[in-house]
Amino acid sequence: MAEPTVSAGYANALIDLAVAKGADQRLLMEHSQIDTDDLADPDHRISFDKFKRLMRAGKALSNEPALALHFGEAFGFEELSIVGLVCHAAETMAEAFAQMNRYGRLVIEVDGVGAEDRFQIIQDDDGVWIDDTRKNPNSFPELTESTLGRFICGVRRYFPNAPFVLEAHVTHAQPDHVAEYERILNVPIVFNSVKNAMRVDPSSLTKKLPHPNRYVFGIFSEHAEALLDNLESSKTIRGKVESMLIPVLHKGDISMKVIAQKMGLSRQTLYRKLKTEGISYEKLLDELRHQMAQHYLRGEKVSVNETAYLVGFSDPSAFSRAFKRWTGNSPSVIRSAKSG
Repeated sequence: MAEPTVSAGYANALIDLAVAKGADQRLLMEHSQIDTDDLADPDHRISFDKFKRLMRAGKALSNEPALALHFGEAFGFEELSIVGLVCHAAETMAEAFAQMNRYGRLVIEVDGVGAEDRFQIIQDDDGVWIDDTRKNPNSFPELTESTLGRFICGVRRYFPNAPFVLEAHVTHAQPDHVAEYERILNVPIVFNSVKNAMRVDPSSLTKKLPHPNRYVFGIFSEHAEALLDNLESSKTIRGKVESMLIPVLHKGDISMKVIAQKMGLSRQTLYRKLKTEGISYEKLLDELRHQMAQHYLRGEKVSVNETAYLVGFSDPSAFSRAFKRWTGNSPSVIRSAKSG
């Protein structure tokens, strides 16, 4: 898979927690190499490696080795992302679990897990388990800790007197802060196991959540689907080229060579990569101009001439000819129809 990423909202919550525990925010940003501008939009993506550096800098600067456990304990997904809001509005634990698997990548992508479910429900002779299937978990055991904290403490907030997780297995060794595992998780923990998994009470998966709302569930799911589409498209070469072109379309002459250089590729390599995705650079650029022109005109905030400039046409008449080729109509027809 492409380099995994984490939502800015997830990273922001970790920064807030580390600072509350005594870490210096400037040093956190410096050590993790995260730019403040990257955190302005909670749906923006930062690299998973930067998030790992942030977690470890947070532990060191706050002098809190159990920071990841505290992160899982302190924040439910509903506070961090649209993902939690979708789950919160679900009818049952099973539905919430399915939605978390579907949209979890919007919060954090992990090594070795693509579109398939990261968490699998497995039944064996010992009972029913929720297995975390991510690869190389011991390269970042802090994620195992925060995942356990969020699962166990999150469900406990909904059902304080009902059992959910009966025991947990982790593949990493027992850390010095094991007392915090006992305090926060309050379930038996097996360290140095062959799996990262939680044995659960099967009846808990059929429980109804306290505040289901199908209307809200639908709205949040629709937004989550749009974010997931954006995330998946950003993994393609086409998506990466488009993301580079949009801010500079107004410059008009956006050559393939310039974009290839920005991506660290040769022009020929970019040509081949786009060809494997079934598109040429010229067609991509033409379709992007069409898409953005429709966006600007339907937004009713700019004129036809301004739209022509924004999508890279110095001559409005050339833009009108292109628009008629795209849609069969002149841009003024679309503009007036929207206004009317």
